Amino acid sequence: MSIFRVQDIKSVSRHINSNEKNMSALDLTLLSVGSVIGTGVMVLTGIIAAKEAGPGVMLSFLIGGIVASIIVLCYGELCSAVPSSGGSYTFAYVALGELFAYIVGLSISVAYVLSTATVGAGWSAYFVSFLSELGINFPKALSNIPGDGGIVNLPAIIAILLITFVISIGTRESKKVNNIIVLIKVGVIAIFILIGVFHITSSNWIPFLPYKITGVLSGAAAVFYAYCGFDSIASAAPYVKNPKKSLTIGLLASLGICILVYIAVSAVLTGLTSYKNLDVADALSYGLTIVGKPKIALIVSLGSVIGILAVIFANNFTTSQILATMSRDGLLPKIFGRNNKKDVPIVALWIIGILEAIFAGFFNMKLLASFSSIAFLLVYGTVSFSVIFFRKRYPNLKREFSTPLFPIIPILGTASCLFLMANLPKITWIIFAIILVFILITYFVYGKNNSKIKELQ
Repeated sequence: MSIFRVQDIKSVSRHINSNEKNMSALDLTLLSVGSVIGTGVMVLTGIIAAKEAGPGVMLSFLIGGIVASIIVLCYGELCSAVPSSGGSYTFAYVALGELFAYIVGLSISVAYVLSTATVGAGWSAYFVSFLSELGINFPKALSNIPGDGGIVNLPAIIAILLITFVISIGTRESKKVNNIIVLIKVGVIAIFILIGVFHITSSNWIPFLPYKITGVLSGAAAVFYAYCGFDSIASAAPYVKNPKKSLTIGLLASLGICILVYIAVSAVLTGLTSYKNLDVADALSYGLTIVGKPKIALIVSLGSVIGILAVIFANNFTTSQILATMSRDGLLPKIFGRNNKKDVPIVALWIIGILEAIFAGFFNMKLLASFSSIAFLLVYGTVSFSVIFFRKRYPNLKREFSTPLFPIIPILGTASCLFLMANLPKITWIIFAIILVFILITYFVYGKNNSKIKELQ
């Protein structure tokens, strides 16, 4: 059937070889760390500790990290064998076929847009709170959406459009800005850990599992989403000097860093004060303030304000690359694939940037953002499953990295994602169903009839 036609690997490689190569394994690692470590560590750690797992939240992050590691091992093989700016979308295209690829490509793009708008709104709250600590009161009318009694969330709009502009000036230039932002973020987290570790009161870890093992597992399902975003590395393939090797190094290194950071932060945070006190948005700053370090807390707050911008950078960079790749394959209108002189898919970039700014500036994102959870799991599960088909289709293809314990790891990755999807709220499934119907309609109306593979056949 034409909806299951697969893409030729050689056509993917031709486009990869046409771009300027200016990103190293270190750049990729920082890109992924910038995408993954954001509001999850700044906000989620304290909330999950307070409501789900207590001090056992560090075990929740460990379990979530193990699940993410299984999926990363699957990504590693596909990245090394088929480096592409389309990332997950292209992996599905060469292994499972066009319809699956289209669903994956648009699902993760919509998820990134909604997630980034949510991050923008969260960044605005951090920014306004930081100004308040300095004695500056930002007008509520200009920092709240109409539904919350305001006019517009102006800081969120400015942050998203500013980062979109930075990306538009070119990969060589924008990666430097992103690297600086990520290093600042990692730096303030390191400060929190190094200062906080000397003020830990071990009695705060007792009881270690106040919500029993079920709380730890429930927390693991929640914190898994704090690991989402590592796939941003795959979409940087066209700009990487040695993609088959560097992509795998970046994936494994970034996830390892994120797991260590999450466990260390959760251990220190729950040691500073009782887990019952951590149901706050700025848990890291709160913890330092509790132990008499208000100035350090202010530095951490500033670092959080700066660091969260890296999430917007990585998400928009990734989404624009995926949409541009789909456009080149004929599945989206040609305008999405239009690049500027710096090889940036400028139209796709600004379309998503403006959409995110509108969502963040005027709408409550909590409900829509729940789609991101199921979309990421759908994509990660599909990619894990793709490895099995990929091995069968291309048994003799040279790979710099092969998923170990095949096919156990891909099966575990797929099963883990399906399990987590099954435990999501009913409203999330309803939103997913609505968006999925829209995606299928656009495929059969436009994508299927304009596919470049169809032209070749």
